[in-house]
Amino acid sequence: QVQLVESGGGLVQPGGSLRLSCTASGSPFSIQAMGWYRQAPGKQRELVASVDINDDTEYGAFVKGRFYISFDKREKTVSLQMNSLEPEDTGDYYCNVYYIRPSPSSYWGQGTQVTVSS
Repeated sequence: QVQLVESGGGLVQPGGSLRLSCTASGSPFSIQAMGWYRQAPGKQRELVASVDINDDTEYGAFVKGRFYISFDKREKTVSLQMNSLEPEDTGDYYCNVYYIRPSPSSYWGQGTQVTVSS
C-alpha cells in the first residue's frame, strides 16, 4: 500500500520561507510524477507545483518564481522550497504521487498546514 509522509509545514511570517518534503513508500514501481497541491478554507484544491520522471516541472500561476520543486527519484522524495511567502499562501498543502504501473494510480498525503501570518 502506497504511503506518503509529509513534513515541513508550520507558521511563518510574511516574507519568510518554508520547505516541505514528502516521501513515498509501499510501491516497487517507479514514480511517474510527484507534486504539491494546496487548499485554502472555502476554496478548491489547486496545483502548487509538480515534477515528473523527466524532471519537467509545472507551477501554479500564483507562484511567480517564489517556489522551487525538486525530486529525488532514488529517495522517492519531493521537496518544495517556498520563499517570499504571503498571507494568501496560507492553507493545507497536500503531497501527491502518480504511478503508471501496475495501473495509472494517484495517491494523496494527509496534508500539512502552512500559515503565513504576522
